[in-house]
Amino acid sequence: MRKTVLITGVSGGIGKELADRFAKDGFNLVLVARSEGKLLELAKEYRKKHGTQATVIAKDVASHGVPEEIFTELKEKGIVVDYLVNNAGFGLYGTFLETNLEQETNMIDVNIKALTIMTKLFLPDMVKRGQGGVMNVASLVAFFPGPMMSVYYATKAYVLSFTEALENELSGTGVTVTALCPGLTSTGFVDRSGMGDSKLFQSGAIMEAGQVAEEGYRGFLRGKTIIMPGARNRLMAFLPRLMPRKMVTRMVRSTQDRARH
Repeated sequence: MRKTVLITGVSGGIGKELADRFAKDGFNLVLVARSEGKLLELAKEYRKKHGTQATVIAKDVASHGVPEEIFTELKEKGIVVDYLVNNAGFGLYGTFLETNLEQETNMIDVNIKALTIMTKLFLPDMVKRGQGGVMNVASLVAFFPGPMMSVYYATKAYVLSFTEALENELSGTGVTVTALCPGLTSTGFVDRSGMGDSKLFQSGAIMEAGQVAEEGYRGFLRGKTIIMPGARNRLMAFLPRLMPRKMVTRMVRSTQDRARH
C-alpha cells in the first residue's frame, strides 16, 4: 500500500518541492494551503505524472480550529497519515518597535501554534502503528538571536527545540522527528517578510528551494534529526558555540541591517 504524507504550506517554495519528491516516489499526498487553485493544479499534475492520489484541503492552518477540522476530515475519509510535514510559515522584517503586532501574532500562530497542534493530533496514531515521521521546517536562524526579525528567529528556535525534545521522547517507537534547517532560500519568503533590502539578501548567499528540498527529503526518510542543507550553513550554525552571545547578536544585526543603496 502507498504511504501518505500531509504537507502544509505546499503551494510554493520548499513545500511544493518536497511534495514533488514525495509524489515522484509514489506517495499519496494531502496538500494543505490557503490557495485552492494552486492545490488543485498540483493534485492534477501528480495524478497525471505519477499516478498518486492527492487530497486537497484549502485552509489556513493558523485559523482557530482548522488543524482539528483537517484531522477530523481525514479520519472520516479513512485517510491514514504516515508522514507529517509542518512546512507552513512566514517571517516579518523590521525592528520590534516598527513591526505590526497583528502580523507578529499571526506569525506565532502559523510558525508555532499550528505546527504544535498538527503534531499533537497526528503523532499518537503514528506511535500506535509503530512507524511514521514528522518533519518540522525550522531554519538556520533557529541557532541565533535575530535583531530586525526578532519574533521570527524566536519562532524557529522554538521549532528546533521542540523537535529535538520530541525526537528524544519518541526514541524506540519507530517514529522519527526531523527539523529541516535551511539558510536563505529562493522562495516567496523574502517578498512576504519584507527583507529584500537587508544586507543578507543582497549578499546573494541563497540556495535553490529544490536543493534544500532534496537534502531535506532524503534526510527525513533516513530518520535524521537535524538537516542543514549547504556546507556554509552548517559552518554558520556552529559559530554561536565559539563566540560570546553578544558578539553573535551583533554579527546577525550587521547582516540583517538594511543595505545602503
